[in-house]
Amino acid sequence: MGVKGLAYRGVKEIKGSLLIVEGVEGVGYNEVARIIGQDGVERLARVLEVGKGYAILQVFGGEIGLQTDVVVRFEGSAFTIPVSDEVLGRMFNGRFEPIDHGPPIISTDRRDINGAPINPKARIYPNDFIQTGISAIDGMLSLVRGQKLPIFSESGLPHNRVIAQIARQATVRGEEEEFALVFAAMGLKKDEALYFIDEFEHSGALERSVVILNLADDPAVERLFTPRIALTVAEYLAFELEMHVLAILSDMTNYAEALREMSAAREEVPSRKGYPGYLYSDLATIYERAGIIEGKKGSLTQMPILTMPGGDLHHPIPDLTGYITEGQIILDRELDIKGVYPPINVLPSLSRLMRSGIGKGKTRDDHKDVSDQLYYSYKRGVRARELARIVGEMGLSPEERKYLEFAEAFERRFVNQGEYENRTIEKTLDIAWDILSILPESELVRIHEEYVKKYHPKYREKASKPA
Repeated sequence: MGVKGLAYRGVKEIKGSLLIVEGVEGVGYNEVARIIGQDGVERLARVLEVGKGYAILQVFGGEIGLQTDVVVRFEGSAFTIPVSDEVLGRMFNGRFEPIDHGPPIISTDRRDINGAPINPKARIYPNDFIQTGISAIDGMLSLVRGQKLPIFSESGLPHNRVIAQIARQATVRGEEEEFALVFAAMGLKKDEALYFIDEFEHSGALERSVVILNLADDPAVERLFTPRIALTVAEYLAFELEMHVLAILSDMTNYAEALREMSAAREEVPSRKGYPGYLYSDLATIYERAGIIEGKKGSLTQMPILTMPGGDLHHPIPDLTGYITEGQIILDRELDIKGVYPPINVLPSLSRLMRSGIGKGKTRDDHKDVSDQLYYSYKRGVRARELARIVGEMGLSPEERKYLEFAEAFERRFVNQGEYENRTIEKTLDIAWDILSILPESELVRIHEEYVKKYHPKYREKASKPA
């Protein structure tokens, strides 16, 4: 980085939030600068690009009214934030300035918001089941401590309610320890942000939460800092204070839009749908900051939310996110219209780390088999439903009608549940067995016979009857 305190008067050009400074030396990429205009107001900026004798700076809001005779003072380092245990229960803006009328965080421990690389050898493979209390997730898309599992949604779907429910209910099995929450809002509407804050307050979660808010009317460029600030705080809580941390990043689509806006302002060659060619690597610098480190008791689990433009699963943002993260939970508009909450479509959804976090000693011995059977049976039920739309229900075979009945019961009794209903994994699996009993026992081809004899309602009822 450059020399702290280097100051220059005057810039060559101002293009929106970008300032081009000439004649500079010893300035580094990502370095922080302070811009002081004729109005005496100090503005924050960062170095986006450096070349021979010039630097391009990005101003974080309030660039209106700036003239070319400003004073630019380089700080000599990247953007850092102070961290301490006093961050819990606090709310900050996208520059980590308090917005809850509390004092600023005073600490000699300052961290670069871009994070430090984690030695891959020090990473531990995630294998501890997290109980969210939501059957569709716990039963078929199990979340594991240290995983990064995004929620893919569309505008108008209840992703905020789903993520708030997870935040209220998430616990690590066996430890029953509540998660510390780090919530980063990027470009959210004020009412959406207030909803989360109210939910955290009423559930008591606010005391163990850190909220970083960049609202829709805040500077778009702040959205590039917001998730990095949030994850720097989360890493401190997880790996220094050894807490289990759940980081919620909403909405990553707004983050990517801000990145596209900055790329266009710099006149970079666009890639798919106008996004910069480095969108993949940029998203990876955020998502890869989840995990568990050897020798540390804490963990950092990520649940990013992104709204797919036009519901397009192949849009660059969800497409690239799917490559980097370990699965996805997809919310479905058709289920939402039918009144199913949460409207999770399990068929295109996936949790790649599920198998390592379930089974005997973690959830229950029949969990994997039951999950496989639910997938298989629901897929056949959906196929029967599509066929019934063409030939009518009476045109289906008796077997197809059974699968159609199963699909309806699966959506209404297994996926559908109350917003404040917190189901244990045992309750989830018992519901699964109840609806699987709709099918003939010969159709339970994905479940080992020993589990059928142990958990099927028919045999449970026999076992409970007195001899």
